[in-house]
Amino acid sequence: MLTISEFARLVGLAPSALRFYDDCGLLPPAQVDDSNGYRYYSPSQEPRARLLRDLREIDLPLAEVRVALDATPSELASLVRAHLRTVEAKTAAARAAAEHLLTQLLADRTTVTLGGPELASAFRQVTPAAALPPAPTSASTPASASTPASASTPASASASAPNPAPASASAPNPAPASASAPNPAPASAYAPNPAPASASAPNPAPASAYAPNPAPASASADGVSEELLVALECVLIELAPDEVSLVATDRYRLSVRTVQPVDFSGPSARLLVQASELVALSRWVAAAEVVRIEVGSEGAAFVRDGEVRELAVVSAEYPAYQQILDGLTPPVCRVVVDRPALLAVLEGREVVAFDIDSAELRIDGEVKLEVIGSGAVRIGFTASLLAAALDASVGPDVLLEICAPDRPVVVRSADQGTFTTLVMPVRLDG
Repeated sequence: MLTISEFARLVGLAPSALRFYDDCGLLPPAQVDDSNGYRYYSPSQEPRARLLRDLREIDLPLAEVRVALDATPSELASLVRAHLRTVEAKTAAARAAAEHLLTQLLADRTTVTLGGPELASAFRQVTPAAALPPAPTSASTPASASTPASASTPASASASAPNPAPASASAPNPAPASASAPNPAPASAYAPNPAPASASAPNPAPASAYAPNPAPASASADGVSEELLVALECVLIELAPDEVSLVATDRYRLSVRTVQPVDFSGPSARLLVQASELVALSRWVAAAEVVRIEVGSEGAAFVRDGEVRELAVVSAEYPAYQQILDGLTPPVCRVVVDRPALLAVLEGREVVAFDIDSAELRIDGEVKLEVIGSGAVRIGFTASLLAAALDASVGPDVLLEICAPDRPVVVRSADQGTFTTLVMPVRLDG
């Protein structure tokens, strides 16, 4: 038999801890001297004591420790994994809350220095994915909720739909989208609503996993809050020491571009800025070798060679885009295709059907493009949405990563790993 002090040294627990675990019934001694109350432990209790010590080191609650001590190895492994997920979630929540608190408490400004041309390039790639404000409806031609939008025309807001107010009166008016890359009016967060195909193209059938047919963009029709509509007209800029991320989505597609800071000081920060404001600043930013982003309690600004451009920061909750990226499963089909050739094929089409294998991409059974990759899949797209994603990419080739015909498709520039776009497919009949 070992005294409590000897056993404590053997298993790496303090004698006071052994007394506590005895009182809890988790690790009673093998023998107690009735005359003096001294506890004695058997060497055979060492494995249980060491396991108890390890479980407490990962902060497993006592109630779960009691179960774990008598569990099978597989049951114990499942319990530890579940506890680890809980700890990680609490840690992430605590970190976010702490960063938010520090941002408010710290007097120091967050200052990030970035290359001007690189930041302007990020604006060019990301801003087209932001939602456009609902177009005002003419009193003489009110929009009808029963009339669906055509595939070539974005769905407009109904007459009763509230128009989201811009971040500030001084913010520039949003620039119109190009004809080749329309931004349909949003309907619900991360639930793209491509317009239906014409009779000559495959018709996407509504299904929750795919992009459903469009509904009017009023908050009353689809349950979307005005705050969300305002947020979707913006670009989320996340400032961190390792990288600066720019994010935009209209829920039909999601674009993310990262830029490496030249210099960084202060706490991490995030801000929402109208996409149209960044478009208006693109040339000004591109003309500078470096540009500073300064964020403080009084607002945010871009600084170039002593010249300051104040930013109208929007106060709204942005969708949790990272959950979408983290939820992507490994692709079943991954191919590289000629970007200009694919863009040319998409021109003038509404909905396209792709039949892909490791050597060839067949489009609507008419056009064949060579590809390099692996896997095979049949999948449909709204041509204008895919074309917009391809147009924002760079280089002669583009990489398509397809998890499933009803899941977001990752579109990456083969020559630029810092830019990623997600495009929702549509369901194909037949």
